[in-house]
Amino acid sequence: MEEYGAAEAESKENIWCRETVPKVFKIVCCTLPLSNTDLVSLLLASPSVHRTLLSCQPLWEVLNLRELKNAGNRLIAALSLPRYRHVKQINLEFARDVEDTHLMLIKDKCFSSLQSLESLNLNACQKISDTGIEAITSCCPQLKSFSIYWNIRVSDLGLQYIVKNCKHIVDLNISGCKNISDQGVQLIADNYPELESLNLTRCVKLTDEGLMSLLPKCLSLRSLNLYALSSFTDAAYRNLGLLSRLKFLDLCGAQNLSDEGLSCISKCKNLESLNLTWCTGVTDEGVISIAKGCTSLQFLSLFGIVGVTDKSLEELSKSCSNKITTLDVYGCIGIKNRSREYLLQLFPYLKCFKVHS
Repeated sequence: MEEYGAAEAESKENIWCRETVPKVFKIVCCTLPLSNTDLVSLLLASPSVHRTLLSCQPLWEVLNLRELKNAGNRLIAALSLPRYRHVKQINLEFARDVEDTHLMLIKDKCFSSLQSLESLNLNACQKISDTGIEAITSCCPQLKSFSIYWNIRVSDLGLQYIVKNCKHIVDLNISGCKNISDQGVQLIADNYPELESLNLTRCVKLTDEGLMSLLPKCLSLRSLNLYALSSFTDAAYRNLGLLSRLKFLDLCGAQNLSDEGLSCISKCKNLESLNLTWCTGVTDEGVISIAKGCTSLQFLSLFGIVGVTDKSLEELSKSCSNKITTLDVYGCIGIKNRSREYLLQLFPYLKCFKVHS
């Protein structure tokens, strides 16, 4: 009996190790964001875990090499493995050793592995140029999301390769790509009418002409980031009113934005987040037009706008009191009553606010 009991216990333990443990690993891996290094380590846990994880295709649809050293060679090695033949997301953000040569090798050796890729993050990969962009995008016909912020080597030519090779982009981030000009924005306008999210932060070569060519053609935009672009004027801002689906708009530092331009933006009825930080040409007139038109606002920053007074807050409270959860009136010296109690009275759902000058 003792031998039988011991054998039964051993059998249960084997079942536990062979079936239960791998299932637990599978659940954990599918729930938590794991890096490529973490996944490889888990494969070594046991043969049963190895088999179970390899059979879970969704695990190998994401390749996360964010901030890793030697990421370029790691990427090539991973894409050479059968398990990554259907990868959909690649994250190389801050993997600063990735160069054009790595992307060219991927084109030559791993072309088929990227045919299902939908999201590519090359943020802060500053050694990549237009040449690398041409190589990697030629492998990604299904790409929907592309991000390469903080890269001064990418130019309009890089965008030309993107629009040529990737026809289905809906999310594009070229923030800090200071060599992108109006010509590049024109390429975006002409090729991506279904674009939903665009980040042009600090693309300092852009002028009114570029923005005016973009907005009438990209009417599906839901998110538009124009942070730190002080050269635009109302001539371009007027067209923002065409974006009926817009939910997020960042105009921080729009020094030439006036109440007239803001009144046009008030036509964006679905706007939920609006950043007007340091939009110093704005007064109560413009903010009140936003209050009346954008009744779905949840986030509003008026930071540093001295021309705004208590009238703006009173008008906002009439239409947005039950929606606004974040409000920044820091430095708005024209607003005399900025006490916590008063703001909560006007906006009872406030969770985050800055009030002191």
